[in-house]
Amino acid sequence: MAMGTRKHRQRQEQLWVTHTELATPPGHPFYRHLNELLDQEKFDEFAEQQCAQFYCQGNGRPSLPPGTYFRLLLLGYSEGIDSERGIAWRCADSLGLRRFLRIGPGETTAGHSTISGTSRRAGLYTHRMVFVW
Repeated sequence: MAMGTRKHRQRQEQLWVTHTELATPPGHPFYRHLNELLDQEKFDEFAEQQCAQFYCQGNGRPSLPPGTYFRLLLLGYSEGIDSERGIAWRCADSLGLRRFLRIGPGETTAGHSTISGTSRRAGLYTHRMVFVW
């Protein structure tokens, strides 16, 4: 039996991949259940109401939705990630977490500067209101 080499196994990947060819993981049971609870209690609507004063309609490019931002913070807390860079990296790396955050396959995840800017904009009082909810 001859030893195989990498050279024979190398091949050029296809240039385009359709979203239907991407893997669709079932997601983590904890995050799936958490999303169900948040949806049932209309968490996104509540977070948007609390943060409405910090956003201006029709001014600039669309920002990170408040529901997604607070889900990012919940993710960081649940996984023991204490930095915005770590949270951003973890979300960009995981298809299951993208599903939790409701970020589609063609969309990019929030970067650490977006998370940080949203955090500064919302302020301590808003964070307390949302997490006490």
